[in-house]
Amino acid sequence: MKTTIPLLTPYKMGLFDLSHRVVLAPLTRQRAYGGVPQPHAAVYYAQRASPGGFLISEGTRIAAGSPAAAAREEQEPSSSFNDVPGIWAQEHVEAWRPVVDAVHAKGAVFFCQLWHVACDVVRQRPQQVSPQMSFDGRREELSSPRRVAAEDAPGVVDGFRRAARNAIDAGFDGVEILGANGYFVDNEGQGVNSLESRCRFALEVVDAVAREVGGHHVGVRLDQFDATADEHALALHVVSRLSDRGVLYCHMIEPRVDGRRRVSRRLLPFREAFGGTFIASGGYGREEGDAAVGEGYADLVAYGRLFLANPDLPRRFELGAPLNECDAATFYGAGAGAADHTVGYTDYPFLD
Repeated sequence: MKTTIPLLTPYKMGLFDLSHRVVLAPLTRQRAYGGVPQPHAAVYYAQRASPGGFLISEGTRIAAGSPAAAAREEQEPSSSFNDVPGIWAQEHVEAWRPVVDAVHAKGAVFFCQLWHVACDVVRQRPQQVSPQMSFDGRREELSSPRRVAAEDAPGVVDGFRRAARNAIDAGFDGVEILGANGYFVDNEGQGVNSLESRCRFALEVVDAVAREVGGHHVGVRLDQFDATADEHALALHVVSRLSDRGVLYCHMIEPRVDGRRRVSRRLLPFREAFGGTFIASGGYGREEGDAAVGEGYADLVAYGRLFLANPDLPRRFELGAPLNECDAATFYGAGAGAADHTVGYTDYPFLD
């Protein structure tokens, strides 16, 4: 008798019928030259698509940076956001369309992760690094986000709204709002402001995007960082407010334990607070993913490094096949001086 593999059981996520629960996590790859998705992105995502699969794009910028931010990127390329795709201009919409079409041709669902790189407003807080570069197991310290200034907030909210509309126009099935702590909620108000006021900006973004494209096409991704009591309370408050906004899913990253992402099962309060689809990620292998789904801890599990190195990851999970090792040197671009920028991107082998 064939053993049921929880990760490979079907699941209905709102309007979308998924054939399995193995999700491609959003992974920054820095191969969108000049901020424009390239043809090799269509190959990359199509390789990881399967009938009824669910993919989330790399973080996609909702707006261009200021001249000051561009100058910083030019001066410090090792800690910048060079070659990250955008979705704020028609040029981006047109470039994303063949990528989305390639994924849809494989029968998969594709969401665009919307990312505001708050890199040019308000002085950064010391010791704070960007969370959106996580490859499941650790945080990549590529740049420091800066908190959005109050006078800039309305423009940022509208930027998310316009980017969401552009993503739908490009053919994406929905959008995921990157809501990692550090600029999405207000950590600077500790002990002073209410949770409601500190989460106002985050919820204004969610409301604007949901009004534009419909909550059933919207997910939110949150990261507690090191899961301090204050961060836990902030994230839990945001999550508790998402369901009544009709948000399709909540995507949470396991907190860091002993300096690394581990499956600590500390996301249960968030799972219980959210009424829709719950996605867990961070440090999962097949056994941990099966347990999370089988025990009801999560509906879906997102994989980063494993999916990066194994484009046929669901098939390998099904067969219990060996997994390719990933090459960390090619996570962000193909490496200095590389002649072929698809190295470490579309050249990982399939089983057959």
